[in-house]
Amino acid sequence: MLPLPSYDVLLQLAESPQRRLRMTDLADRVLLSRSGLTRLVDRLSREGLVERESCPSDARGTFTVITDKGLARLREAAPTHLAGIQEHVTSRLTPTELDTFGRLLRKLLPESDAVPVGGCAPAAEPDETAVAG
Repeated sequence: MLPLPSYDVLLQLAESPQRRLRMTDLADRVLLSRSGLTRLVDRLSREGLVERESCPSDARGTFTVITDKGLARLREAAPTHLAGIQEHVTSRLTPTELDTFGRLLRKLLPESDAVPVGGCAPAAEPDETAVAG
């Protein structure tokens, strides 16, 4: 069983570019205090579900990155969490209400995830088209 806060953190990371977020951006996406998030990420790190990486352009910045083990745990827990959403939310709405609900939820999504609020863009991927000389 994966507690909902842990599931939420792993899901946010799995759906993010390069499967990682700065701690400040992760805190903005989950319903935890910053100190609560830090404790949770520490616990997930001890379990091998996430790792921390320093931000190359900002020595104070830290990324939280989901590991392969974290992705596996998320996939394992997804059916239970999705069944709960089905039972407690979507099964109680008509198709028209579901459509309206979906449109309303999309309005709450951030407009852009291109550059995190903290100013540290994700590290550049190596150029795979470059030929070693």
